[in-house]
Amino acid sequence: MNKILKTFLVVVLLPVVLFSQTNDNSTSYEALSLLPPLVAIVLAFFTRNVIFSLFMGIFVGAFVLNVSGENIFASLFNVFVDISSKMVGSMADSWNAGIILQVLTIGGMIAVITKMGGPRAIAQYLAKRAKTPASAQIYTWIMGFFIFFDDYANSLIVGPIMRPVTDKLKVSREKLAFVIDATAAPIAGLALISTWVGYELSLIKDAYAAIGQPDINAFAIFVETIPYRFYNILMLAFVFFSAYFLREFGPMHKAAVRAHHEGHVANPETATSIMNQENSFMLPKEGVTYSIYNAIVPIFVLIIFAFIGFYINGSTALEGEILKSFESNPYSFSSIRDAFGSADASIVIFEAALLASLVAIAMGLKQKIFNLHEAIETWVFGVKALVITAVILILAWSLSSVMKDLGTATYLVTLLSDTTPQVALPSIIFILGSIISFSTGTSYGTMGILMPLTIPLANAVGLHTGLETVDLHNYIVLNIGAVLTGAIFGDHCSPISDTSILSSMASSCDHMDHISTQLYYALFVGVVAVLVGYLPAAYGVSVYVLLPLGLLVVALVIRFYGKPYLKA
Repeated sequence: MNKILKTFLVVVLLPVVLFSQTNDNSTSYEALSLLPPLVAIVLAFFTRNVIFSLFMGIFVGAFVLNVSGENIFASLFNVFVDISSKMVGSMADSWNAGIILQVLTIGGMIAVITKMGGPRAIAQYLAKRAKTPASAQIYTWIMGFFIFFDDYANSLIVGPIMRPVTDKLKVSREKLAFVIDATAAPIAGLALISTWVGYELSLIKDAYAAIGQPDINAFAIFVETIPYRFYNILMLAFVFFSAYFLREFGPMHKAAVRAHHEGHVANPETATSIMNQENSFMLPKEGVTYSIYNAIVPIFVLIIFAFIGFYINGSTALEGEILKSFESNPYSFSSIRDAFGSADASIVIFEAALLASLVAIAMGLKQKIFNLHEAIETWVFGVKALVITAVILILAWSLSSVMKDLGTATYLVTLLSDTTPQVALPSIIFILGSIISFSTGTSYGTMGILMPLTIPLANAVGLHTGLETVDLHNYIVLNIGAVLTGAIFGDHCSPISDTSILSSMASSCDHMDHISTQLYYALFVGVVAVLVGYLPAAYGVSVYVLLPLGLLVVALVIRFYGKPYLKA
């Protein structure tokens, strides 16, 4: 293993060393810009250590940026300084800081309600109804729909609540992580009101302005893309069908067999004490009466306050005509949508989680479950349990910053979008989006890169070819849908994706176990989305024919290709 790792590192770093002999920091990085994500992704699969892999990706990228043929030692010093600067910059960004605080605070809240016995009460309640692995997975799937407004909050809330239920019914942690990950971003991406909408609407509106249509109704366009979100819709269906039929394939089947037959819900080869978030310290004291309200009330407070916070925070950020429209009718659907879209979701959810934590502590004190010292100690313990998640997120953001400096995404777009035939363009956009998202680990960044290119490109291709098979407007909408779903598809496959990292941590599943099992399913649904979705849709086949056909294909493959794992 060590020999192979050394060989790999030599092969990867050799181009960088050779580059150092000629670089004058004025040339284009071109193919070298692909090295950081390549190193991080391959090492993640090879070493199964995400922190090491991300750091090596950052190091290689910083080395390319700062290397000088004159003095290698000065270059190494500059690399160290640049890496430190990237990490500090990642933490200093207000959005990233809000996400870190959000993650840590929700971790503290989960610890407190766990100490109060809330999750156990929910587990006992659902255990009476979820009597099979199928029903446990379906309940997890349904719960994902209720936390539709934000993918981060979805992962962090659903995972700890449902883990005791799925563990009891011998559902593998890998499958739990998959169900959570596969319902988080796809649902947030489809929701009409969410933390994603404002960003997506701004990208659509700006791109239409570039083709001479500045007054387009961006929200109407957004709604029209929903039927064309083939990957999102088919992935949600895949989760349901796999649970309903109790069949798996690929590495997920192996994990299911291990969990059901051997009783190891987590992979014993990769499980660590860090993953066991509900340890003896967080267990309720003897004599504590379990109540579902000890979990439901704080989570309900988080959700309600988040909605109120989105509205208040977003309304203060509105400007121009949108602000005038909001002031004339502040409680209309369009006004609420505009406010949600303009809100700083990371800060709002942090504030909501902090308030929910205080409510949970107050409830525990009133019920005399713990004293103030124990409550604060428990909350801090929950925060510490997710520090490793914060470290991984900081490294992932730092890697993204390095790739931005190198122009990785721009090079990928230039490299892969030379040919643009009409019928293939939506599929090319979908695949290109997935490659960029896989390489960078961010759906948002991928949308920001591709949307300004996709709408003008689709418009130009449509005008040039005449679009004999499909209306130009629908053709552009189809390509917008390909951007919005390709970004999520690549994110599901990437080991450096922040949402996948959070899903792993929330499920107490080894991150690389999660990625390696989910990858097969994401690739399958991605292929179906192209072959049954984007390709025939570009030929003019109605989406209302393609969606039922896609759902049928997914159901049949799971039913007849998937293998059962329950004991006969």
